[in-house]
Amino acid sequence: MAEDVLSNIEEQVKGNRVMVFMKGTPNFPQCGFSAHTVEILRSHNAEFESFDVLSDPAVRDGVKRYSNWPTIPQVYIDGKFV
Repeated sequence: MAEDVLSNIEEQVKGNRVMVFMKGTPNFPQCGFSAHTVEILRSHNAEFESFDVLSDPAVRDGVKRYSNWPTIPQVYIDGKFV
């Protein structure tokens, strides 16, 4: 199951030029850091996809393992964690 989650995360990261794993949604962020991330991306008119990690605890934990970084939001551009 953990491998399925990591594969799904990788698919999303590689399938979208800009991918944001965040708490909440772009229109209703659930933390200040996620809100600020969306604000920055929108201020640059960046097109991006997002995933609400609060909706799936497995993805919330998996994305931390995928990036080897303990906090969220996480932004990936062209497949790279930034």
